[in-house]
Order: sequence, then structure tokens, then C-alpha cells
Amino acid sequence: MLYLHGIGHFHPENVITNRFLEELGIGTDEAWIMERVGIRERRTVLPLDYIRETRNREPRVAHEVSLYRNAQMAAPAARMALERAGLAPADIGMVISGSSIPSYTTPAEAATVAAELGIDAPCLDVNSACTTFGMQVDLLNRMAPDKLPPFVLITQPEGITRAIDFSDRSSAVLFGDACSAAVLSATVRSRVAVVESNCGTNAAAWEKVSIPFASHFRQDGHAVQGFAIRRMTESLQALKAGLGDARQFRLIGHQANLGALRTVCERAGIADSQHWHNVSDFGNTGSSGAPAVLSAHWDELEPGDRVAICLVGAGLTWANLLLAVEDVR
Repeated sequence: MLYLHGIGHFHPENVITNRFLEELGIGTDEAWIMERVGIRERRTVLPLDYIRETRNREPRVAHEVSLYRNAQMAAPAARMALERAGLAPADIGMVISGSSIPSYTTPAEAATVAAELGIDAPCLDVNSACTTFGMQVDLLNRMAPDKLPPFVLITQPEGITRAIDFSDRSSAVLFGDACSAAVLSATVRSRVAVVESNCGTNAAAWEKVSIPFASHFRQDGHAVQGFAIRRMTESLQALKAGLGDARQFRLIGHQANLGALRTVCERAGIADSQHWHNVSDFGNTGSSGAPAVLSAHWDELEPGDRVAICLVGAGLTWANLLLAVEDVR
């Protein structure tokens, strides 16, 4: 079993509003966006003037003009997680990072994150696009506790707008940038425990969503949304099955779009009050979306709560976690 000691998040300052997208002249407006995806705003690491002037025609240039590298987004998210855990960077014995759009191919991005925080520890990357947070947790959960250091830091920096073609309304309306981070332990108890984790991949369908090297994001939207709704619904129903009528049950799904999440809730019998999300305010931020939601609600967690995190992503992958909140004295 793993214990979650602290979690943090970071969103860059630049806001992409629906009005901004409408003014790009790409055939979209507020009403169309809200009806299709239910997203009001997104954050970006890119200068707004750059998007306005170029529509990000050259993703290579986007990396050069970015206001933040991934490690610079990871650092404030990690500091929030460490502060909540009551720990210092020196307490971290391993750093794991993963990103859909890494700032560096080499070295492992975890090394750049550790350097930003002044951490001296083994570093490696574990990336599975939008399911990265769940995959990182599940991988640690499969390892022998006595082989892990007391505290591990995981981060999920996502600068996805660097790969978005802002002349294509189907993708321009969806994505934003963010980072999440968490401190985990296999041996030191805390009030939040990971009581169940699992993951999987339908590798035969990997081409349904991809970002080729130095190119734009692309997907078969209809197929990917169908997979996401079906897999999240099945995962959620499985996680709920053993809990009975748990009134303190919460769902955090992959923050793809609000319509997909509402369909999952309807099919699985999840009330609005049980559904935590942030996609309306930040868009689809890849692997950082769901953990950032948990981070935003961290202080609301109470003993007896059960939180299901159901993720889907490119690959096509899925990962599910069930968290239990207890009164640890």
C-alpha cells in the first residue's frame, strides 16, 4: 500500500479565453465551445501574442518562446506538495517525472526537476501521456516497499499548448497547460492511502491519438471520446462495487471535456456533489488534470472519504486509483 503525504498544482498565468479563440478567426465562438466541450478558459505557457500572430504553425518555435520549461512548472507544484507533507527537498529519496511534451529528450526530465528543487536523489521518467499520474502511482505500488526510499516525489508537467495548431478549432478549444506533483511513501503512513491501483493499455489502437516528434497534436476524436467514456465508466463501476452506498464517495476523472465527464457520471450514477472537476476553468491539461483537481480539494478531504481517480489517455491507456482517507493519529 502507498500513502499520499502531499499534493500540489501549478497553472501558468496566461489565460486563453473563449473570446481570444473567437478573435483568432478559426470558426468558433463562446456558444459553440460551451456546447461542445464546456470549457471557459485555459492556461498556456506560450505568449498570447505568439499564438495570435502565428497560430503556432511551428511547434519547434513554441519550445523556444515558452515562458516556462517543464521543470519550472514542476517546482512550484512540488513545493506545494512538500509543504503539505511537512517535508523538505532533502527528505526526497527519488524523483519520477513524466510529460506528454517533455522540454528535453535527454536527460530524464526528472533530473531537471530535481535540479530546480535542489534535490540530490535518483531520477527517472515514467510517461504514459494523460494517464501518467496513475501509472506512476501504480508502478510504485507494485514495487517492494523495502526497496523504495521513505519518500518519493512524482511530477506531471504538461505544456500541451506547445503542440497545438491554433488554426484548428477542434484541438485549440480543448487544451491548457499545468503541472501537478505528489509526495508518496510505501512505509510512512499518512491520512490518505492508495488502497487500490490498476492500469492497462490497448496498444493496437495507439495511433488514435499522438503527437509526432516536433509536430502538432492529432487524434481521432470520435474514437478517443468513445474509448474514454466507456473505459472510465467501467473503471468507476468496478471501484464502486465494493463500497456499497458510500455517501462520502468522490469521482475525479480524466479532465478531457465536461460533456464526457457528465456522461460517465450519468451512466455510473454519480451525483453532481460527488463529482470533482476543473476542466471548465483550465481545459484538458493532460496528466496533470486529475491530480490538480485532487490538490484543489486537498483541504476538504475528511476521514471516511473514498476518492476514485479514473484516467484514460494516449496509448490507448487507462489507470485507476482508489484513495481512502482515514484519521491517522
